[in-house]
Amino acid sequence: MPDSIGIIGAGPAGITAGYLLSKAGINVDIFEADPTYVGGISRTVVHNGFRFDIGGHRFFSKSKEIEALWSEILPHDMITRDRLSRIYYKKNFYTYPLEASEVVTNLGKTESFLCVASYLKAKITPRAQASNLEEWVTGKFGSRLYRTFFKSYSEKVWGKACSEISADWAAQRIKGLSLTTAALASLRPRPPAPPPDDRTKQIKTLITAFRYPRLGPGMLWEVAAERIRCQGGRVMMDSRVQRLEHDPGLGGWHLELTGNPGIRHGPYQHVISSTPLGSIISAIANPLPAELHIAARGLSYRDFLLVALILRPGPSFPDQWLYIHDPDLQVGRIQNFANWSPDMVDGSGRRCYGMEYFCFSHDAIWNLSDQELIAMAARELEALGLAEQGEVVDGCVVRQAKAYPVYDDAYQNRIDTIKSGLARHCPGLHQVGRNGMHRYNNQDHSMMTAMLTVRNILEAESDLDPWLVNQDAEYIETTTGSSFEQPGKLQPKSRL
Repeated sequence: MPDSIGIIGAGPAGITAGYLLSKAGINVDIFEADPTYVGGISRTVVHNGFRFDIGGHRFFSKSKEIEALWSEILPHDMITRDRLSRIYYKKNFYTYPLEASEVVTNLGKTESFLCVASYLKAKITPRAQASNLEEWVTGKFGSRLYRTFFKSYSEKVWGKACSEISADWAAQRIKGLSLTTAALASLRPRPPAPPPDDRTKQIKTLITAFRYPRLGPGMLWEVAAERIRCQGGRVMMDSRVQRLEHDPGLGGWHLELTGNPGIRHGPYQHVISSTPLGSIISAIANPLPAELHIAARGLSYRDFLLVALILRPGPSFPDQWLYIHDPDLQVGRIQNFANWSPDMVDGSGRRCYGMEYFCFSHDAIWNLSDQELIAMAARELEALGLAEQGEVVDGCVVRQAKAYPVYDDAYQNRIDTIKSGLARHCPGLHQVGRNGMHRYNNQDHSMMTAMLTVRNILEAESDLDPWLVNQDAEYIETTTGSSFEQPGKLQPKSRL
């Protein structure tokens, strides 16, 4: 049993690891770069009595273990919310999951018929294996539905043509969904939310209800961080790790923080890192092969801006999220925070919307002032007919760098190079979470990678591979020529 473990990052993966390890009696030190908030991209920012969810986080998992952990941390503050999200396309709103009658009404019978015909053509004449997002979606849904409900929004998110985005992203994020499944779901009565112990066969894209912390997702991670402290662990804020060095003769890993060169934390028998995979390579002081540094420099990320607008009291839209499929507007999604939880707003009757923008940190929009961003977001909200001129009375801007790992043609080769190199040269260093593994996953997926890592550390006979966790937070064992999923059941690493 290790004496002490260092954890880099206090997002869902880092906090989950710290919570489980400290609960087991292990000394843990968590280093978080943010001076104020734990939770990473799942944090909740507070401004003048309003709370902002950075990106929108539905608490739904096919893993009983994860659902149970959420309930353990917040036994009395998890509320259940009916899901409502819609797509805005050509001045019409489409309920998502799509409802057949609404699609026909909005698109018209002719266009609806052409979409169905395009879908059937794609099924009758399947293409070779898709190499990019455009080919993957077109092959699964047909070209017309691709252009209507996928192309514009996907290109806003990634800042590049769908033909330049790896098909792996679609296979991971739109897993299990077909047009037939969506159409049948739209024709059936809306089912009640399944209990937490009976979710293994439900497609995440089609869920109709979810749980949510009363004060936003950050509430769960804040409570978990306090539990870690009560269990003897440390959560150190405003602590960015800039250097890691492994020296077996001195007990393992030592860490140094930005602004404190020469002051070493450790030794740690293990280090669990959720910091961006590329960044960890440049921070390791031990000599690494040049190919690892080249691979790390090739990994790229998409950044994210949330512009929270506070409006005078007035009528509001009923959704948690609106997806804006309009290439003439820069906003990609709009959140209505009160519809995630009534306690996200200040009780005055004022409305609070989150305008979400996807960009790169070198783009002009990222470098606008807060006031310029608030003014731009207000204009776009008015253009959508969701606000009148002069209704916005306050605003707040949240910049989230490296929010989305980019899946380009070479990303998997780069990850494989880094993964194998770290395994050979960095004993006791574990990668977990979205950025730590360069995987565009949800928080339950990130939590599961941390759970498997903790099990490997605590149980000498455990040999689980966190890299085989899929997007449903299930563990996949890959064997020669086949793969299978074991929902809720953990399997050992594959032997190829």
